[in-house]
Amino acid sequence: MPEQEFTETASNETKVAEINNQTGTITKLQPPAQSQDEWLKYGEQISTFLATLPEYVGSFFNQYKQPLVTVGLILGSIVGVKVLFAILDALNDIPLVAPTFELIGIGYSAWFIYRYLLKASTRKELTGEITVLKSQVVGQEIPEA
Repeated sequence: MPEQEFTETASNETKVAEINNQTGTITKLQPPAQSQDEWLKYGEQISTFLATLPEYVGSFFNQYKQPLVTVGLILGSIVGVKVLFAILDALNDIPLVAPTFELIGIGYSAWFIYRYLLKASTRKELTGEITVLKSQVVGQEIPEA
């Protein structure tokens, strides 16, 4: 094949046209794949969906309120426990804080055993306090004993 010569003064468009003429192909601009009306139709569909989205979310929440609240409480408690453990771990890294916490825990356990668990009358008192607390949490009336 003879080598083609191009002049430096020719523009890129002229070069592309000359190359296309040599290979026998013509470069044409393709029409847009979708017209403006189709884009407007898609825009209206998206707009309609976004306008009704709060209504869908509200009805979904009303329908599944109890399970969503339960899942939220479980996830919140898991995050809370992890944060608590991170704080306690950070405090345990401080010298003398971990042994102090252990002494406080041992002292409170000894007091609790002495106060509530040694005598039958104090065990009944503890049982009554637990029953009152349980009824307050659940929301039932306190049984008269």
